[in-house]
Amino acid sequence: MARHGGFSGGMPGMNMNNLMKQYQKMQKKLSETQEELAKKEYLGQAGGGAVKITVSGEKKLTKVELDKEAVDPEDVETLQDMILAAANQALMELEQDSQEQMGKLTGGMGLGY
Repeated sequence: MARHGGFSGGMPGMNMNNLMKQYQKMQKKLSETQEELAKKEYLGQAGGGAVKITVSGEKKLTKVELDKEAVDPEDVETLQDMILAAANQALMELEQDSQEQMGKLTGGMGLGY
């Protein structure tokens, strides 16, 4: 009598050792890509370059550059807005690059990177 519904220990043509090797290879590539991204720097600018913010691939602010003309004691709010805009732009650049690089590896599997 034929058995129905059981697990045969694998799919036809699939070798568990090969699957593990592929998984380990992908994990290594993901790790290498994350390390590469962490070493990168992303620049955000506002006010025509009067405010520049640099963010590392580890999502840390590493540099703030202010043009002397951007510093107006009578208009601190504008400077604050430019700093926020530049920082957000740098972080957005980082996020887009990260998604693009990880997407290449995951093939759009939606792993949340």
